[in-house]
Amino acid sequence: MMRRLSIAFLALVALGTVLWLVPLQAAIRPPKLEYQRLVLPNGMVVVLHQDKSTPIVHVELWYHVGSKNEKPGRTGFAHFFEHMMFKGSKNVDPEQHTSIIASVGGQANAYTNEDTTVFWQTIPAQYLPLALWMEADRMATLRIDEKPFVAEREVVKEERRMRIENPPFGLLNELITFHAFDVHPYKHPVIGSMNDLNAATIDDVRDFYNTYYVPDNATLLIAGDFETDNVVSLVNQYFARIPKSSTPVPRDIPKEPMHTKERRVNLEQPWPLPAVVVAYQAPYNGHPDSYPMFVMSKTLSDGQTSRIYRKLVYETGLALTAFGSSSFQEDPGIFYAVALVNPGKSPDEVEKALIAEFDKLKADGITDRELQRAKNQFSRDYILSRLSIKEKASQMGHAEVIQKDMATADGEFDTFLKVTTDDVKRAARQYFIPERRMVMRIMPKGGVEEVAK
Repeated sequence: MMRRLSIAFLALVALGTVLWLVPLQAAIRPPKLEYQRLVLPNGMVVVLHQDKSTPIVHVELWYHVGSKNEKPGRTGFAHFFEHMMFKGSKNVDPEQHTSIIASVGGQANAYTNEDTTVFWQTIPAQYLPLALWMEADRMATLRIDEKPFVAEREVVKEERRMRIENPPFGLLNELITFHAFDVHPYKHPVIGSMNDLNAATIDDVRDFYNTYYVPDNATLLIAGDFETDNVVSLVNQYFARIPKSSTPVPRDIPKEPMHTKERRVNLEQPWPLPAVVVAYQAPYNGHPDSYPMFVMSKTLSDGQTSRIYRKLVYETGLALTAFGSSSFQEDPGIFYAVALVNPGKSPDEVEKALIAEFDKLKADGITDRELQRAKNQFSRDYILSRLSIKEKASQMGHAEVIQKDMATADGEFDTFLKVTTDDVKRAARQYFIPERRMVMRIMPKGGVEEVAK
């Protein structure tokens, strides 16, 4: 019996190895998204994707405004305004938007990031006119009154305490971006600082609404079960009458200069373990080099089978955990790796080990097997992201607003599959150089850095 089990086990291992190395075939490519794109006379972009597989419709309204549009001393406005959009309009009472959608069996919510603010609802198909009417109503006639403004500000401040300030290591991302950028607004957190939230006035908020919540700064995506002629008629009825902004939407975002020497940052936080961060400047989302760098991030720092996790946690025991991220956004971002130093180990050792993994990428690149694994992971995620009309709408919104090219909604799949090991090595050598590097050590003793206040 043991022999038979062993043989079976070996056969499975062999089969698994073969399967793991099987390259992606053209036959598994997801079908292309069919869509219609139109621009209303007031500048609002509308993208329609018909999918009659289920009798539901998903509506997303992307405003091209995120935390990078905020000015120093007035951070957190984009996220704060996401909350204010649920505080009522001329025809909808405060907090009624979500409950009205829920009352017809739908769901509604919103999110904000560095580049965009997105409002969405998924509803039974027959209620599409209701969702479009309510979105248009709050775009055109939002209420911005003192009492709900003050109350919602306290909600956002509490959200910041719960998500950022109170959890151990909750400030990690803020500290990384604050020190990695000199002038670009990616430097400050999406949720803003407590001081800036306290300093916000209702006039500031009204000005933010009038500047950015205008049709010529919005993209409407509708995906699901609808008749195109009817939807075009509804969109024109509700949105085309909203006037475009009287002045151009400002796009004066400071550009981050190319760094010319390594920066070293030493901080203290009341954390249980030291943290070591190694970060490099990275290109923008959709830059040709962002694709091989995405492959690198999968190999280097994504999960417990990644290179840095295996080296620093399993093999050397230097770190309790290690991970990384590549923040490919509308403007150039950063590529970083983090390790929490195990008791008895030194930050010096951890720093050397992290940098050694970046240098290894520059010297040797990645193997064919690692490349295939990264492509398989990407393909899996890409195909799974086509399972729902919500995810399809998000892909199209990203292509239209961030990459400014609807063709990338499908084209990125082929772009990733064309990445080679030579592309990875070339990009590693170009970006992972000491001049573009930041090394940050955050030690768990004494004083609290005041960077986020």
